[in-house]
Amino acid sequence: MNMNSDDHYIRAITSSGGIRVLVCSVAILAREIIRLQGASATVSVALGRGIAAGSLMGALLKPGQRIALKYEGNGPMQKMIIEADSDGAVRGTVANALAEAVPVNGRWNVPAVLGRAGFLTVSRDLGIGGEPYLGTVQLVSSEIGEDLAYYLAESEQIPSAVGVSAGLAEDVSLAACGGFLVQALPKADESEVTALLDRIDSLPSITLLLERGGTELLLSSIMGDIPYNRLESRPLIFRCGCSREKVERVLYTLGETGLQELRERDGFAEVTCEFCKVIYRLDAEELNRLAIFSQDSIPQ
Repeated sequence: MNMNSDDHYIRAITSSGGIRVLVCSVAILAREIIRLQGASATVSVALGRGIAAGSLMGALLKPGQRIALKYEGNGPMQKMIIEADSDGAVRGTVANALAEAVPVNGRWNVPAVLGRAGFLTVSRDLGIGGEPYLGTVQLVSSEIGEDLAYYLAESEQIPSAVGVSAGLAEDVSLAACGGFLVQALPKADESEVTALLDRIDSLPSITLLLERGGTELLLSSIMGDIPYNRLESRPLIFRCGCSREKVERVLYTLGETGLQELRERDGFAEVTCEFCKVIYRLDAEELNRLAIFSQDSIPQ
């Protein structure tokens, strides 16, 4: 795999063992998700940044785990959900893909489409059954990376720096997309942390670094002369988790009465996956089967 052209993340740690660093490039899968969502220019930037953020958080998962980031605001986009699996699969969706905002000082105005008031909820499925772990914080800036860093510090007590970026070409297509996540671990040396944060503050544009040298240049630009060890590189891909069986389980929750009403009124049910936009259609016979199953499953 060409680590400068394919979507992937790199996970590294300083030689002292005190700072964890992750970088990612996600332009290919972000373009696919943006296409599926039919996103406007500003929503494309928001999605690109969200996909980078979700990919970085997914890189911290153990096998079999899953994480979801849900940004909800009072802006016209309303909501953005990014999900990532431990094997590098990522997907994303927004409530209103056509939302738009006027750029400010030449910058895409993501806070305007997301909204200045709202919440970031992070859901972790640990893969062991039971309810997922949920953490929620208020949006502090409505900038995707800054709000994630705030969540990590406030909800998980992990001092973190997060930078995510999505650059659009002149034709408003996604040119480059990715980001970094830096976390201070319990044995972190304060002087090393300070040096790293100073370097981050002086970084050029993330998308510029990715365009010029991919994740290798982004990682080396962050680390500078701080010695570090690469731990892992993994491809990142778009994959949706929908299936006909899952759609049937959702419809099953309508109960016998709801399913029979749906069959009699419309003669079919049509459900569109919010992530991949695949349409699942169940005819009257299938709805009747679900209704009968629902009736048989009612506790006596």
